[in-house]
Amino acid sequence: MYQYNEFDRNFVNQRVAHYRDQTERYLQGDLSEDEFLQLRLRNGLYVQRLAPMLRVAIPYGTLSSQQLRALASISNDFDRGYGHLSTRQNMQFNWPALEDVPDILQALADVDMHAIQTSGSCIRNVTTDQFAGAAADEEIDPRPFCELLRQWSTSHPEFEWLPRKFKIAVTGATFDRAAIGVHDIGIRMSGSSEQPEDALADIYAGGGLGRTPVLGALIREQLPVKHLLTYTEAIMRVYNRYGRRDNKYKARIKILVRALTAEGFKAQVDEEWAAINHEQGAVPAAELSRLSAFFAPPSFAELDNASELLGTQRLENPAFNRWMKHNVHPHRVSGYSVVTLSTKATGMPPGDVSSDQMDAVASWANSYGFGEIRISHEQNFVLPHIPQDKLYALWQQADAIGLGHFNAGLISDMICCPGGDYCSLANAKSLPVAEAIQRRFADYDYQHDLGSLDLNISGCMNACGHHHVGHIGILGVDKKGQEFYQISLGGHAGHSGEAPRLGQIIGPSVAREEVCDVIEKVIQVYLGLRFEGETFLSCFNRIGILPFKESIYAKAA
Repeated sequence: MYQYNEFDRNFVNQRVAHYRDQTERYLQGDLSEDEFLQLRLRNGLYVQRLAPMLRVAIPYGTLSSQQLRALASISNDFDRGYGHLSTRQNMQFNWPALEDVPDILQALADVDMHAIQTSGSCIRNVTTDQFAGAAADEEIDPRPFCELLRQWSTSHPEFEWLPRKFKIAVTGATFDRAAIGVHDIGIRMSGSSEQPEDALADIYAGGGLGRTPVLGALIREQLPVKHLLTYTEAIMRVYNRYGRRDNKYKARIKILVRALTAEGFKAQVDEEWAAINHEQGAVPAAELSRLSAFFAPPSFAELDNASELLGTQRLENPAFNRWMKHNVHPHRVSGYSVVTLSTKATGMPPGDVSSDQMDAVASWANSYGFGEIRISHEQNFVLPHIPQDKLYALWQQADAIGLGHFNAGLISDMICCPGGDYCSLANAKSLPVAEAIQRRFADYDYQHDLGSLDLNISGCMNACGHHHVGHIGILGVDKKGQEFYQISLGGHAGHSGEAPRLGQIIGPSVAREEVCDVIEKVIQVYLGLRFEGETFLSCFNRIGILPFKESIYAKAA
């Protein structure tokens, strides 16, 4: 992973000192609420429904065991002993005191971390595949290019005050686990990690969820990677110049792309790019090689395939067998696996992890996996490089501390925003709905029979729970002060290997107490009409939305 140098550390420490001074001025009454607002936002601090919330940047979802231990310590010293994993691969603390935030930022800086640009109208954390550098289906490791974009975009003077927040995602694998189609800019890399200077990029622009969900349009194919920054700069300049600043609901780049059409937007970008001396601004091959060196594969041992040992262990322990089936993924190196540690225990808010769990994951990363941890879009921990002969021991320890659930990819492994329990923007609560669904469908055999099923919940139209791209999506809405929930079907973010698609709303919203019944009716239609071995998404694509709508809204005789 990328290692900070003296410049990086000086930069972050200066930001901490600056923010400490501004916080003291605000607390003394020398700065108004409006004056302090943008300062705190650009340092990751929100004011939520009940308390401040601090969002810590985890660049491309990768952190070290030392950094995770520091987060555990911060949660104990300044919060309530837990953190929350977000869909942008960051970690959030929900209960820090405003006056303690400078000390938290200093504790982060001490382990080469920060909260810069995790909020505000700027380029946010660049995200990627949580299996990057390990996945068997990966063509090229996307993380060096994420780091290139991160360094370029951090405190970029031209893009500090964009019309709205801006999100970039990068993938380099066959299966798009980074959801590039629903980002302001999505990038698909191709090439070889051994020759990063020869990599090529397909650029998508104008994707995004929220109030107006849109899929990104392909505006540039096979762009030589040396031009990645200048072409991204051209996109940003067009958006910065023409993005709507008069209406925040129409300020995202997706609205601009839709207004100009994809072809018109591409023409504007190409004209801007031509005006930039992009050959002079090309990224040197030496810099690409330098960054790639930080992400060189660890020193993998030559391990024998442990299939015989694992076969015996799986036969002797059905729970371990289930965990292997759902939470252990193919690795590009023989004898190793990628492990997802699910945070989705019934009764616990999805994505919440205790300080004890953080410390445990850090220990396992050191003992088994080269000291490296990932955070996934699905709000789970990932250990990317685990020897197969250590999987059983890892599972036993994970199970003992509540991270050994065998539900990755199943209906209970849902994405869920904090909703009305915490967020001041939410129209409805998300967490009670998530818990009710988990309890209704808790039986493993039932979940296993349903197969792969993404259920995503958002408490408002901002879509932090990505409900638009859930196989089943749930959106909290306000009806005259009452909480109701809108259900959509058939969405997905593209990780199934198909092009991403937005879900279709099935009909009028329903009251909270009806949500589980509606989901059960949806599932019963699927079970009744599916072909043998057919997934929920494939079945929906074949039969369409009408059978589901008829089942849900059929009037009793």
